[in-house]
Amino acid sequence: MTTLKVNDYSFEYFESGDGFPLVFVHGSASDYRTWNAQQKEFSKKFRAVSYSRRYHWPNEPIAEDADYSMMEHVHDLEALLRSVNAAPAHLVGHSYGAFIGLLLAIRSPQLIRTLVLAEPPAITLFVSNTPKPLELIRLLLTRPRVAIAIIRFGVNGVVSATKAFQRNDRDEALRIFGEASLSRETFRSLSPSRLEQVRANLIKAELLGSGFPPLNSDEIRQIHIPTLLLNAQRSPRMYHYFLDRIEELMPNTERTEIPNASHIMHEDNAPAFTEAVLSFIERNGKTV
Repeated sequence: MTTLKVNDYSFEYFESGDGFPLVFVHGSASDYRTWNAQQKEFSKKFRAVSYSRRYHWPNEPIAEDADYSMMEHVHDLEALLRSVNAAPAHLVGHSYGAFIGLLLAIRSPQLIRTLVLAEPPAITLFVSNTPKPLELIRLLLTRPRVAIAIIRFGVNGVVSATKAFQRNDRDEALRIFGEASLSRETFRSLSPSRLEQVRANLIKAELLGSGFPPLNSDEIRQIHIPTLLLNAQRSPRMYHYFLDRIEELMPNTERTEIPNASHIMHEDNAPAFTEAVLSFIERNGKTV
């Protein structure tokens, strides 16, 4: 591991291999360890970099009164790419990390060679971060399946987990949010080591903070970076609907489903995930 200080914060990151840079961006309740299988495989062809995002293990934890801001994580990724001379990079993001990658593609497309988005929780393509009843009614009339999926996730996941956090019941918050994000079966089958990683990165401020920035459809239409959209066969349908909309908007995308996997597809079926990404980059990266 190497320590890098950017934006007045110290990040731990791991780098291996030679060639064009490929950077992994992890999701919520996770850290650089989630990419262990990919780090090993991709370093055979690339200069592979995985890092723990701000406030994630083993970095300095978040202060009690600090906000967990997604745009701050976007700025961190931008600074990291520049500081380690990794731009333009093949960028691979999962979940929250995929949302970060999407925002970076809007903000600084010159930093990205190819983009892989594995089930970004792009709720703000449809409603605001804390949707009002009228927004949900409008969505029910236009995209009923999306609206129902968002409502279910909000009620069964975000609201219930928030209440558990507010009464300082971290284990219950972890269970609720884990089952809503991954599915009950997937969460309950997590290994002890993976559960330890979740507990080390369960950040109360992430759920209670400023949340997801709004996504502008016109800005997404302007992203011409070759982009691979990945969904998992067994993940909650909400993620599939979000990718459907991104696929409608972005002009230069491919779509692949990872079989026998839920939302943490890069862990559930690492060989299929790796093959899909490698194949995509070989076809679209001009030079790997």
